[in-house]
Amino acid sequence: MPLEEQIQADLKTAMKSGRKETVIALRSLLAQIKDERIKLRTRREMTEDDVIKVLLTAVKKRKEAIELYKQGNREDLVKKEQDELKILQNYLPEQLSEEEITNIINKIIIEINASSIKDLGRVMGAAMGQLKGKADGKLVQNLVRQRLIQISQ
Repeated sequence: MPLEEQIQADLKTAMKSGRKETVIALRSLLAQIKDERIKLRTRREMTEDDVIKVLLTAVKKRKEAIELYKQGNREDLVKKEQDELKILQNYLPEQLSEEEITNIINKIIIEINASSIKDLGRVMGAAMGQLKGKADGKLVQNLVRQRLIQISQ
């Protein structure tokens, strides 16, 4: 079943069982997917990758909101965002471990023949092409940066 259909089915189930937090999170996500579909309508049909991209954006927004609410000592809102984040993360593809990400980065560095931190952009472009949806961008950037610093020393 395509991801968007799964989200819609889960929304119906959540509505029937009275899980308000889940209903709110899934309605918000479906609205974002609909907005993206409207943007893409003139160019092409929306693909599963587009839905995952919207989902990743929603997850990123929740993580940023959690940090801001923590800084503002708004624990009630932190909990709300964390609950929504858990719901949304159920729909993400399986995330790779740090070790798996490091192995992929090492292969890319060898393929590109990167030798210094100046090659960060090229390595990141190739890495995110392979890891899109499977790893957090900040984690990948930190691992690439660490590895390039090690190589250049």
